[in-house]
Amino acid sequence: MTGQIPQTMTAIGFDAPGAADVLRPETVPVPVPGIGQVLIRVAYAGVNRPDVIQRQGFYPPPPGASPTCGLEISGTIVARGAGSDAALDGQQVCALVAGGGYAEYCLAEADLCLPVPHGLSLAEAAALPETLFTVWHNVFERGYVCDGETILVHGGTSGIGSMACLLGKLMGVKVIVTCGGPDKCAAALAIGAAHAIDYKAADFVEEVARLTGGQGVAMVLDMVAGDYVARNLKCLADDGRHVTIAVQGGLQATLNMAEVMRRRLMLTGSTLRPRSNTFKALLAQEIAQHAWPFVESGQLRPVMDQTFALADAASAHARMEAGDHIGKIVLRALAV
Repeated sequence: MTGQIPQTMTAIGFDAPGAADVLRPETVPVPVPGIGQVLIRVAYAGVNRPDVIQRQGFYPPPPGASPTCGLEISGTIVARGAGSDAALDGQQVCALVAGGGYAEYCLAEADLCLPVPHGLSLAEAAALPETLFTVWHNVFERGYVCDGETILVHGGTSGIGSMACLLGKLMGVKVIVTCGGPDKCAAALAIGAAHAIDYKAADFVEEVARLTGGQGVAMVLDMVAGDYVARNLKCLADDGRHVTIAVQGGLQATLNMAEVMRRRLMLTGSTLRPRSNTFKALLAQEIAQHAWPFVESGQLRPVMDQTFALADAASAHARMEAGDHIGKIVLRALAV
């Protein structure tokens, strides 16, 4: 245990699901780390779309997870449970968590912590885990994307979209994105997208065909679902892969399955939060080996939007829902 740990802390909660303004500070007990866990004094917490959906009442935390929002944090390890390495004491880390990030202290699995290298700010560190884990798993593991391939990513200036652009470019992947408006398209190009399509001004199916010389893309990373799915499949090359990670446009899709068979298309999807700690630990090991060196060298940095105080979490959610943000929104914890 490092330093004096209080018995209570400030966290962000809500009495009932609703609009952003239901979020408010509350006083709750500081959690105690169990086997394989560490307690982190939170410096910053990332704000992600699943947090908004949880606040709205549509994405309950998995069994055993904290009911407090927040899926990624950065800070200092101040206590640890049995089975964790004593060398972790006092380390600055960022971590993927299943909940509890909007607080002054948060539990994390020791195996899901990554060291904060020199030159990476704690605000930037908090903006990495959720998007990096999600993009790595869905693009390179589920989507089997390889060096030299071209992919289509919707929401090119979102946290996920910007990470896909950054990591794709580092891995030799050409990333085409869709964005809402010329300003966001320009921002996506500056981030590293090969092409940016303004979906408000052009049909992205026609534009993908034009940009790829009619060949289509190897993979689509889909956060919309709904009626986008059939359009996405038209963007795929033969043997293409369609990976869904969110359903912002609706739960249902109507598809021509004969086309799926004829062109040997693969449809898959995932959600990271309910996966087992064992799975996430293996994913963390892959990221530590293949992606984290880009962070350590300074080649990979998240695109940052705005920082809000922890007590202003409602304003952070309102900004995310307005859709004007480019990159990651983070909360500055009161324990900093």
